[in-house]
Amino acid sequence: MKNAHNITNRFTGSVIFTAEIQVADDAPRALRLGAATAVAIAAKADLSGADLNCADLRHADLNCADLNCADLSGADLNCADLRHADLNCADLNCADLRGANLRHANLRHAGLSHADLSHANLSDTGLSHADLSHANLSDTGLSHADLNCADLNCADLNCADLSGADLRHADLRHADLSDADLSGADMREAYLRGANLRGANLRGAKS
Repeated sequence: MKNAHNITNRFTGSVIFTAEIQVADDAPRALRLGAATAVAIAAKADLSGADLNCADLRHADLNCADLNCADLSGADLNCADLRHADLNCADLNCADLRGANLRHANLRHAGLSHADLSHANLSDTGLSHADLSHANLSDTGLSHADLNCADLNCADLNCADLSGADLRHADLRHADLSDADLSGADMREAYLRGANLRGANLRGAKS
């Protein structure tokens, strides 16, 4: 038996999509919201501004999804496919994005503070002006990512691949960049006070 579940706008509370899901009404909200989101994405619904706080979206196919300004704070996006997704200005603070594929996604001005992005793929991703303070980016692929003016204060970038990344004006104060690959990265005007660069590959990096 299918049940209806509404996805609402985080700012107005108005319903932006109603999904018929095969999840019990008494199931946890995270599961119901995750199932409703999957239906909405399959229907190519515009989920910009959607309230998806703490949704269970593990292994979800969100390729090319329109999640501009959506609230995904605390969401479980472990191993989700977010390639080419529009997450401009989205709230992903404290989200679990371990192993997620975010290649070519738009995360400009997104909130990712305290998010877990370890082992995620963010190669060629737009992250300019994003808040990644205190985020876990260990072993994360960030090659050729646009991190211009990003806030990476106290971020864990141990063993991250930042080769060819644009880190101009990025805030890397107290960030852990030990054993990171920064070869060919543009680090001009980056703030590095207190950063740990022990063992980092800086070959060809601009500073």
